Amino acid sequence: MDYSSSGISSNSSSAVANSASEEDLQQTMDLRKRKRMISNRESARRSRLRKQKHMEELMAQVAELRRQNHQILTSLRASTQHHTAVESENAILRAQEAELSHRLQSLVEIIEFTGCGNDGGGGGGAYGDMHVGGSWSQPILMMAALPADAGPACVDLPRLLC
Repeated sequence: MDYSSSGISSNSSSAVANSASEEDLQQTMDLRKRKRMISNRESARRSRLRKQKHMEELMAQVAELRRQNHQILTSLRASTQHHTAVESENAILRAQEAELSHRLQSLVEIIEFTGCGNDGGGGGGAYGDMHVGGSWSQPILMMAALPADAGPACVDLPRLLC
């Protein structure tokens, strides 16, 4: 019976050792589990912070892009208005140029009709060979010689030109 009592005692000490070893293993696993849980929580916190920082950067970028877009639209509107004004001014200048060309042509025809400045050859005189697009200085000087109060009705071109 000694064997049996020592066998029981050896079995129970081995069971106690096994249970102590299982408890140590369980504690170690629990400790690892807790550390992993803490590590995961910290990682999640850092991830949330990174996400929040990224969102703030994106919101700042959106605000900057909106500001730039507003500035570009304002500049575009100003450029469009300037372009419209220049186009309008060009149209007015073209109309004035056409009117002045027509007036010049009429003056040249009057000069040719009256025969002033002609040497009798029908086109070889000072004004006989003048055409629109030719010398502008002589008709302009003629217009400058008109009296300041002279209107188109009171101008005696043949007397003035001859």
